[in-house]
Amino acid sequence: MQTDIVFLHGLRIETVIGIYDWEQEILQPVILDLDMATDVAQAALTDHIADALDYKAVSKRLKQFVSETRFQLVETLAEQCARIICDEFNVSWVRLRVNKIGAVTDAGDVGVIIERVRNKTLT
Repeated sequence: MQTDIVFLHGLRIETVIGIYDWEQEILQPVILDLDMATDVAQAALTDHIADALDYKAVSKRLKQFVSETRFQLVETLAEQCARIICDEFNVSWVRLRVNKIGAVTDAGDVGVIIERVRNKTLT
């Protein structure tokens, strides 16, 4: 079986996220890295965006959602983004890394990585 991956890495979005009161009063950056399973064969044949997983549309949708929503946990942000990707973009599998840069002093990156299958959670 063939598995193709469309990726979108380094998507920076400002949002309200955190468990502390002061965090709920400011915008903080998160960086999303996505790997999405799809079949690129039809798009490769036709050379038409309508036959492809449109990563620009994915980017715009996630930027809109994340920037307009308040979160306490990166886990919640990740889960809700994965659901959007699978449900709205017909993606069968997604690996999503959420990096809440600067959340821990002396650490460059901190966050979660989740993998989801449409209508199913991977363990």
